[in-house]
Amino acid sequence: MKTHFIKLNIEFCDEILDGSKCFEIRKNDRGYQKGDHIKFNSVDQYGLWVGHDIEDREYKITYVLNDWGLKEGYVALGIKELME
Repeated sequence: MKTHFIKLNIEFCDEILDGSKCFEIRKNDRGYQKGDHIKFNSVDQYGLWVGHDIEDREYKITYVLNDWGLKEGYVALGIKELME
C-alpha cells in the first residue's frame, strides 16, 4: 500500500468532502493501485495552495478503471474516505 499526495482544484474539494464526488480522473503517472491511499492538497486554478478541510482527511482507492473510453495513460479512481 502506498500513500499518494496529490493536488486537487479547490472547486472539487467540497464535493469530495461531502461524498457526492467519489471518483477522480488522473494521469496514471504514479501507478495507482486498489488499496492505495490518497491525501489531497487543495490548490487554485494556478496550482497555488489555498487550504481546505479536505487536507485533514485520507481516502482509499477502491477501484481503478483503465481504458474504457479514457484517454490513453489515464485512470478513473473510485475513492472512499477512511474513517478512524
